Amino acid sequence: MAPPCKSLEKGTHMTAPVLILLAEGATNPRVVEVFHDLRKQMQLQRPELSVHLAFLDHCPPSGPQVVSTLASRGRKEVVFVPMALTRAVDPAPAAQKMLEAVHKAHPDIAASLAHPVGPSTELLNILDLRLRNALSASHAVELNALVFATPDTGDVRGAALLARRARQWASHHKLPITMACADGSGNSVAAAMMSLRDQGRRAIAVGSFFLTADDNYLAVAEEALEAGAVAVSAPLGADDHIIDLVMARYAFAAMAMLDDPALSDEDDSTTGQSEESDHGAPAEVATPKLVAI
Repeated sequence: MAPPCKSLEKGTHMTAPVLILLAEGATNPRVVEVFHDLRKQMQLQRPELSVHLAFLDHCPPSGPQVVSTLASRGRKEVVFVPMALTRAVDPAPAAQKMLEAVHKAHPDIAASLAHPVGPSTELLNILDLRLRNALSASHAVELNALVFATPDTGDVRGAALLARRARQWASHHKLPITMACADGSGNSVAAAMMSLRDQGRRAIAVGSFFLTADDNYLAVAEEALEAGAVAVSAPLGADDHIIDLVMARYAFAAMAMLDDPALSDEDDSTTGQSEESDHGAPAEVATPKLVAI
């Protein structure tokens, strides 16, 4: 839910902070279009908010460029929501560096980094749907093992949650699962599949825990098919569940800024907000039953 505007005095209201989706840039226009689609959907669903998009590299606009435009329009508060699925608490160093640049260029702007979208249980529902579609398209008649493929291992908390999501997925489908990482920080998808074959599993599908079909995803998909995967799921894409997670991250960060003006200071705004659970990870939006494959 979007944070309500706080009443300052009779007849006046404080505008909610601007929401800026912070995404990894890409040279592939189809990858970039996913983030533009998410922004458009969010703006349609939340017309009371000002929703924008910024990239960390490869393509404009950058975070400082977006904030410069907003500053020229008189906006004073912005919340960046990193679109990383593997990070639960700590934004990527590039995101933190971007925020420092924003503070340096616009010291009068209160800018905050929310927790990343993160590896929420909710996303397993999208993963299941994408994999079901891939299995149907490939006319797979047998499935006896899964690979849970991710772009990277994320931050410390994110890595722990990714391992938990893999266990939840395995338990739900009653199938053995191994994890694979595209960036080399863990097993490659080929090594993960070989491990499963050593257990006697032959019909192996790959679930892709990627937001877009970026270069890492394409490399994983190609490697998996060359290794004999019966199916590789499409990326999660611009799904309503992801919009809900973005709004949850934004809402906590925005309410913290509205409730405590001190959070506009750089040292406070670069770290977490108050949506963490008892275990230190961002609170989940929901934990619905997974779709059976």
